[in-house]
Amino acid sequence: MKKVKLPILISAMIMILASCGEKDEVSNTPTEVPTNPATPTFYNYSISTDKAIYNPGDEVTFTTNTSLPVTAKVRYKYQNTVVEDMAVSTSTWKWKTPTTDYKGYIAEVYSTSNGTETIYSTIGVDVSSSWKKFPRYGFLSRFPVLSDDAVNSVLGNLNRYHINGLQFYDWQNKHHMPLPIVNSAPAVSWKDIINRDIYLSTIQKYIAGAHSRNMKAMFYNLVYGAWDNAEADGVQKEWYVYNDNTHTNRDFHPLSSPFLSNIYLLDPSNTGWQQYIAAQNRIVYQYLDFDGYHMDQLGDRGTRYKYDGTSLNLSQTFKPFINAIKADEPQKDIVMNAVGQYGQQGIAEAPTDFLYTEVWSPFDTYNDLANLIKQNNTLSSNTKNTVLAAYMNYDMANNTGYFNTPSVLMTDAVIFAFGGAHIELGEHMLGKEYFPNSNLAMKDDLKSAMINYYDFMTAYQNLLRDGGTFNNITLSSTDNKLSIGTWPAAARKVAVFGKKVDNKQVIHLINFTNSKTQNWRDNTGVQVSPTLVKNATLVLTSDAIVKKIWVASPDIIGGASRTVNFAQNGNKVSFILPELKYWSMVVVEY
Repeated sequence: MKKVKLPILISAMIMILASCGEKDEVSNTPTEVPTNPATPTFYNYSISTDKAIYNPGDEVTFTTNTSLPVTAKVRYKYQNTVVEDMAVSTSTWKWKTPTTDYKGYIAEVYSTSNGTETIYSTIGVDVSSSWKKFPRYGFLSRFPVLSDDAVNSVLGNLNRYHINGLQFYDWQNKHHMPLPIVNSAPAVSWKDIINRDIYLSTIQKYIAGAHSRNMKAMFYNLVYGAWDNAEADGVQKEWYVYNDNTHTNRDFHPLSSPFLSNIYLLDPSNTGWQQYIAAQNRIVYQYLDFDGYHMDQLGDRGTRYKYDGTSLNLSQTFKPFINAIKADEPQKDIVMNAVGQYGQQGIAEAPTDFLYTEVWSPFDTYNDLANLIKQNNTLSSNTKNTVLAAYMNYDMANNTGYFNTPSVLMTDAVIFAFGGAHIELGEHMLGKEYFPNSNLAMKDDLKSAMINYYDFMTAYQNLLRDGGTFNNITLSSTDNKLSIGTWPAAARKVAVFGKKVDNKQVIHLINFTNSKTQNWRDNTGVQVSPTLVKNATLVLTSDAIVKKIWVASPDIIGGASRTVNFAQNGNKVSFILPELKYWSMVVVEY
C-alpha cells in the first residue's frame, strides 16, 4: 500500500467534511418546490341560509337565486376536512348539521369536469347553541313606522352576514325611564333624546324578526344616564355624580337642540340607583322580548365625587353595577362598552358575556387593534371574545359619500385575523359613534367583499376565535415576491404572525406592501387595495414533521380552502402560496 503523507491526508479529510456540511445545508432547503393545481374558477353566485346561527343537529336551508348545472354538488367542510358531499339538483336544499357544539363550517357549491374544479358559491355556517362564544354583533338605529317588508329587508341583509346579535341603539325614551308606560301599557310611540319618533310596533317587529333568524336582541342604555328633572320620576339627588365635593354641580354631558335634554350622570355603584334602573329594566322585559342589556358609558370623566363628598373612580363602579343587574335578571345577557378601554378590567371580571371596546385615540394603528384584542383576552383569562366598535373613515362621514373599500377590508383583516369581531353593520355601515349617521354608503365591491369576510370569520371561527396561543414563526420568501416582516405591521411589508391551535400552526399574512397609512380609521380614505401576488414560494422553519398544508383567504374563491403541495427536508418546509391580496391564512397540520 502506498503511504500517504500526513498533510495530504488531513487536507483530504477537511475537504470531505466541508463537502458533507455543504450537502446538509443545501438539503435543508429543497431546490424544487411542488406546484399546486390551478385555482378553481369562482362564479360567486348568491347564496343564503335561513338563519344566522344554528343549534347542533338543526337543519339549514340553503337558497341560491342562480340555476346550477346538473353536475353541481355541495360539500360541507370543517376547516379543510369534508364532512359531507352531496348532489344539488334544486335552488333550495337542506343540510342537517352535526351535533357537536360551537363549530364553524363552510359550504362549497362546486362541480368537476375533466379534473378541473369550478366553485359556484360558498357560505359559512355557525353551529353553536349560544351566540356569546362567537359574537358577530350588528345594530339597529332607526325605529319609525316600518312595513314588514322593510324590516325583513334589513334583517335579511344582516342574516347574510351571519350577524347573531343586534344592539338596538337609542330605541328608548328617557335614559332613566326607557320604556314609557301609559294607562298600564307601553306607549304607542315616544321621542328619543334627539327628538326622533320611536314606534313600539317597529321595535316589536325587529325583535320578532331577529328571533326568527336566531339573532339576539339587546337593548341599549347608559349605565348612569338621567334626563332633566329626573327627580320627578323618582331619581334621588344622592345618586348623582358631582364635579365637586360639596354636591353643588352635577356632572352632565351637555347636549343642545335638537336634543331634548342634557344627560346627567348617576353613580353606578350606588345601590339605590341600581335598584331603580333594575326595576325599569324589568318593565322593559315585561313588554319587549329583549334578550339582554347593552350597557354604555362616556369614558374617563376625570376627578368626580359622590354626594357625600368622597372621591369617585367611575372605572371601579361598573363591576358592582353589572353584578347587581345580572343578579336581578340572571337569565338575560349583558355586554358593556369599555370606551377607549376605560374600566375594562372590572367589566371583564364581571358576568359580561363578551368584551366590547369602543376604539379611540391613542389606539390609532393596526397594531393597536391587535393589542386591544390580546389585552381583552388576558383580562378575561381567555374566556371572552372581543367585539370592537371602530368607526371607519371618520372624517369622511361628516358628509355624504362612500366608504373607501380598502380602508374597511384592511381593518377587518386585522381584527378578524386576531380573533375579534367588528360592530359595523346595521341598516347601513357605521362611520360615527352616533349610529343613525348614514352619510357614507358601501359601494357594491365592499358589499360583496364583506359577505366573503363574514363567511370566512364564521367558517373558520375555531381557528380564529376558539383559543390557541399566538406565537412567532420563521417564514421567508425565496423568490422575493413577498417582503415578509414579523408582526407588528409596517408599511411595505407583508406582516406575518402565527397561532398554535391544537395540532395546527396557523399563519396569517396581511399585505401592507403598498399601503398608504398604518392608521386603521383612515379618516380621509387614502388606503389603497393591495396588489394581488400569485404563486409566491415560501419556506417555513418547522422542527416537527408536517402532514398537510392548506390555505384559505376571504379575498380568493369565497374563502374556500385548498390543500397545497409542499416539500420538507429537515426543518425546512417549502410550499407555494397561490394568492395573497389583503389577507391569507395558511394552516400547517402536524
